[in-house]
Amino acid sequence: MSKRDYYEVLGVSKDAGDDELKKSYRKLAMKYHPDRNPDDHTAEEKFKEVNEAYEVLTDPQKREIYNRYGHEGLQRGGGGAGAGFGGGFADIFGDVFADIFGGGRGGPRRGADLRYTIELSLEQAVFGTTETVRIPTVTDCEPCHGHGTADGKPARECPTCRGAGQVRVQQGFFVLQQTCPACRGRGTAVTDPCKHCRGAGKVRSEKTLEVKIPAGVDTGDRIRLTGEGERGERNAPPGDLYVQVQVRPHEMFERDGNDLYCTVPVSFVTAALGGELEVPTLSGKSTLKIAESTQSGKVFRLRGLGVKPVRGGATGDLLCSVVVETPVHLTKRQKELLRELGESLGEKKHSPQTASWLDKAKQFFDSHIKP
Repeated sequence: MSKRDYYEVLGVSKDAGDDELKKSYRKLAMKYHPDRNPDDHTAEEKFKEVNEAYEVLTDPQKREIYNRYGHEGLQRGGGGAGAGFGGGFADIFGDVFADIFGGGRGGPRRGADLRYTIELSLEQAVFGTTETVRIPTVTDCEPCHGHGTADGKPARECPTCRGAGQVRVQQGFFVLQQTCPACRGRGTAVTDPCKHCRGAGKVRSEKTLEVKIPAGVDTGDRIRLTGEGERGERNAPPGDLYVQVQVRPHEMFERDGNDLYCTVPVSFVTAALGGELEVPTLSGKSTLKIAESTQSGKVFRLRGLGVKPVRGGATGDLLCSVVVETPVHLTKRQKELLRELGESLGEKKHSPQTASWLDKAKQFFDSHIKP
């Protein structure tokens, strides 16, 4: 099954900037998050698709590859989503050009970058936290001390390239230099390999890291841990670890940028007469003053009770949208009182929206319905 265009997946144009990508990703990630769509396989697949598209389009190197060569370029270059950040499209042609121009790739390569997605609660994202994570990694094989040999001693020099990691091949008038086919550029040959690592000298393991999450992060943000990726070859520098933030949906609040939104149910009486309500915030309780004659859908702003941006700036606000509740399970006497109230409110001045709507409806019928 062919993959959809990443720009189409995120619903953005090809010249979309990082802010637009992040905003679209956050919206879609919240929409298709497994916590909001339990047992929905389609939503789960879309969630994975959105994550994959965001990972590629927010990585400058991968995005350039994708823009030029599409999905095939990423697959051939080993730079697709979930494959880490090491390598690059140049690797596809690296051996070929090196062979022709004599550059070679026998030198030790930097370790691959790794990606780890961490899920946080809204509170953790807003106030910051320190999380312990376990990251897959590669370490030296202990029985052979990283040499890959059965006796644990350093491997002997490759007899084909004599330790250079490269060989010279003459083709007609040209003398080409290419990676040694015997040792694959390592410069050493293992004749009696270690049974534990099968001659690789390295084994898969896990390492534990303490990741400090700064206050104000949001879905789509990435934290870079320098040198915590995979180890490089032959003492080459290691890659980096990119921790990508995914904020779980909250039962009370929704976040949009630096602002928080919540819905507050208000009784019919409080909406009509006014009053005060205690509303929750991420830092405690706050008092919301309900003005007299408040209508359903009215939004009250509590300044400074939103999110402080991770990169600095003014703290956002908490916006409370009022929903006026209709009384239920009324007694006979309560119904009588409401009927009496309804009769006393017969004048249009008590229901301005209703009066305006009725006038518009009458004009519509008069102009569209012929006798």
